[in-house]
Amino acid sequence: MKEKIINFFNDVVKEMGKVTWPTREELVESTKIVIIVCLIISVFTWGVDSILSTALKAIL
Repeated sequence: MKEKIINFFNDVVKEMGKVTWPTREELVESTKIVIIVCLIISVFTWGVDSILSTALKAIL
């Protein structure tokens, strides 16, 4: 059992060495894109909610 745990962690270390980590510039650029997309979706959702809310109030 102990050998299996040790082998597991050795494999984890080997696999983490194979990972291609993004550069700082790539990370900053990706973060900007995610924030912008989140803002766009939030504004769109707010707009649809406002329109539907107004329509429902007019109907009721």
